[in-house]
Amino acid sequence: MADSNRYRMSRQRLEEIKEELNYMQTVREKEVAEQIKEARSFGDLSENSEYDEAKTEQGKLYSRIAEFQDLIEHAVIVEDSEDSDKVGIGSIVTVRDVKSGVTYKYKLVGSQEANPMEGKISDDSPFGRALYGHAHGETVDVDAPAGIIQYEILVIEK
Repeated sequence: MADSNRYRMSRQRLEEIKEELNYMQTVREKEVAEQIKEARSFGDLSENSEYDEAKTEQGKLYSRIAEFQDLIEHAVIVEDSEDSDKVGIGSIVTVRDVKSGVTYKYKLVGSQEANPMEGKISDDSPFGRALYGHAHGETVDVDAPAGIIQYEILVIEK
């Protein structure tokens, strides 16, 4: 699993981050610089809300750029798991809540790609850690805020 200085992600996600960083460093940085320049032309900076807003935006942008640079520098590319019998990164897993009988389908991804609304769960999440390395037919215990929830692994797709 990921440690504090490493970010597990797919090659595709790394490329998306690089593209967004490039956009921020070229297009967005120039836009913010132009906003600051325009706000300065309004006069007294001590009472210039446009200038304050532009400087705040610049700070947020530089913070985001630093964050993306750190992600790229510490990225660990994970390839989809080759073992189709066990849950790994890239696996699409169908599970059934043992208690309620409700089934769910998720894709196990690196932490930088997680998006529960799209059914993508991180291998670092409690649910992802519980599923990782287990096989079809096994039951796993997930430590959730509501208590332990048991899921049976129904299908593993690659």
